[in-house]
Amino acid sequence: MPIVEIDNITKRFGDNQVLNGISLTVEPGQVIAVIGRSGSGKSTMLRCINGLESIDGGSIKVAGHTLTAKHEHLIELRKDVGMVFQSYNLFPHLTVEENVMLSPRIVKKVPTEKARETAARVLKQVGLDHKRDAYPEQLSGGQQQRVAIARSLAMEPQVMLFDEVTSALDPELTQEVLKVMEELARAGMTMLLVTHEMEFARRMAHITVFMHQGKVWETGPSEAFFSNPQTPEAKQFIGAGAIK
Repeated sequence: MPIVEIDNITKRFGDNQVLNGISLTVEPGQVIAVIGRSGSGKSTMLRCINGLESIDGGSIKVAGHTLTAKHEHLIELRKDVGMVFQSYNLFPHLTVEENVMLSPRIVKKVPTEKARETAARVLKQVGLDHKRDAYPEQLSGGQQQRVAIARSLAMEPQVMLFDEVTSALDPELTQEVLKVMEELARAGMTMLLVTHEMEFARRMAHITVFMHQGKVWETGPSEAFFSNPQTPEAKQFIGAGAIK
């Protein structure tokens, strides 16, 4: 059974039709890369999957939860669906460990000691167990983004959403974060990632989805997609220097 089923969703902001009949399925353990020009609806789709934006039509089923235009049951949804953003959104007054422990303690009511054990495990997973007592301002951008990933992992999600998480990082720090994401993918985490890292998408994603004008314009196995895109729009996007 698919772990994510998006069926004909639509989304408007005023007169602007941002999503225009998006349908997509994701199997457990798949990595799906979503690419396309700015304004094509990529990030809005992710935000709808996590309930950060309500949909105007269609439905979304993710990790056993059904989202409709009514916008219900979001706390239960977010126990199973993690999301990492371009901005790290760490609490500056909390240590790395405290940032990672916060959601399990508050949302899942996990006892403090168990939350601390989980924080130690996921910080080790992203290579930052030695930074647990540091504050966000003492970390590089790449380290802060890895803490943000650890914070999502601490909720033990079934699905992880990544929204252009490397776009604010320089190339060296980008590689830090991509390495963590690659390890998650190899471990079988179900992931949807909006990304401009075309080579990473080609190499690590099972499926690449090209969005254009609020629609899924073209989709297919990543290697085949990048080697031989079928639509003029996808060919132009890839040929414009998006992948080298």
